[in-house]
Amino acid sequence: MNQRRTSSLLHFVFSNAVMLMVLAWLMAPGFAAAAGDTGTVRTYRAPAGEELSKDYTVIVQGRDVPVYVARVGPADEQRRWKAMDDAINSADYFDKASFASFDMQGPVAVTIACPETVRSVKVLPTSYGLAPQIEGKVLSFMLAQPRQVTIEVNGNWVGSLHLFANPMEVAVPQADDPNIIYFAPGIHELREGLIVGDGKTVYLAGGAVLRGVDRGGPVVSLMGKNITLRGRGIIDGGLSPTHSRHLLFVRGSDITVEGVILRDSSTWTLPIRQSDRVTVKNVKVLGYRANSDGIDICNSRDVTVEGCFLRTLDDLIVVKSDRGQGEVRHIVATNCVLWNQVAHALSVGAELRENVDDVLFTDCDVIHDTGREWSLRIYHCDSATISNVRFENIRIEESRKLISLWINAAIWSRDQERGHIKGVTFKNIRATSPPPVRIELQGFDATHGIEGVTFQKVQVNGVPMQPRDVKSNAFVKGVKVEPAATTQP
Repeated sequence: MNQRRTSSLLHFVFSNAVMLMVLAWLMAPGFAAAAGDTGTVRTYRAPAGEELSKDYTVIVQGRDVPVYVARVGPADEQRRWKAMDDAINSADYFDKASFASFDMQGPVAVTIACPETVRSVKVLPTSYGLAPQIEGKVLSFMLAQPRQVTIEVNGNWVGSLHLFANPMEVAVPQADDPNIIYFAPGIHELREGLIVGDGKTVYLAGGAVLRGVDRGGPVVSLMGKNITLRGRGIIDGGLSPTHSRHLLFVRGSDITVEGVILRDSSTWTLPIRQSDRVTVKNVKVLGYRANSDGIDICNSRDVTVEGCFLRTLDDLIVVKSDRGQGEVRHIVATNCVLWNQVAHALSVGAELRENVDDVLFTDCDVIHDTGREWSLRIYHCDSATISNVRFENIRIEESRKLISLWINAAIWSRDQERGHIKGVTFKNIRATSPPPVRIELQGFDATHGIEGVTFQKVQVNGVPMQPRDVKSNAFVKGVKVEPAATTQP
């Protein structure tokens, strides 16, 4: 390794002994053979003034990767509840985690140095099948394709390391293109919100941090037709008071958001309102304050959320419909990695005042659910009809309360009339959850109930669910548990 690279490694706060261990590991015969694969990596230098992690050093395919810091919900449960309930002081309750982002093509070797001897390590989601090698304070593994990976060392699940391994960028916009709003590497502060109109592209280069400062409208608003926001940079809300600014707001049609990191929103991170044909792909969301929802899809149609990572205090991916703003149809959330800290992981509700039809949550991993709400839920407090909702091919590694379909009045209610839930499927769900199994179906009354619910190949703690696991009231009908095919009249 050349002198410049060695100097870069020694820049980190770890001791010389740890650095020598990393270098020895890189030069070891087994590692050299792995690193001989044809993988390619692109990294981005962190801007001056950005806090970097003291907990981890990350090297991918022989290249240093900056490790950033994010505030996250506290490890202590009571402080997590305080972070949600004490909204005015919500920003005072947090712990810290780390994250690193890079682009890759082909298999790459990942090496991570830690400040203490590695006694145990967990790499999530476990469905990826990654089993690192451990030697002293260093762990390593091969990563075959771009993925969102979380690493927990010595049981430190809160202060974990998130690796955001992106595909290589293609057709990178040029800064002098008149249709491009270009943020170069460095820190940029916005007091006034940036409003982006028809045909424009916002590009955040790797190493760019766009900070919303003080109060105001959303940091960036995509409002119009044929708009893109993309890149490998960060949009950050840490300098805005709680409940003051979205990081990113979408209202329009044919809009794409891709690749960026959204950190520390002071309220909902990414609301999509009254929109058509929106794609959110490979976006990473980290939030810790009250109402820091991840992605809220409201009164919109043909929306796809794909390949994203979300770790927030409040709801992660949620569908809502306000009165007079249009129905919700054709929503897909797929291939996402989710960490729920207080509220819901994948849900429809609570605000449901216009009809919702055809929602698919599929092929997602819930790596943690330490909340007090439900992992998979339809939370219906208003008057709409909610139909054709499917939760399929979902792997849940931790859940306190698994599934809930619920109709009743709540603090969120705005309508006097209650609504309906019709046609909900839970298929190929594998979950780990402490007994008893927590599955509830609760209709409101004889004319505002739940109808047509199918559980197909649902396993909890490795055991197929049984009809007795479903706790329902008299206003629920047409429940099937397969393959037992037991039907509730």
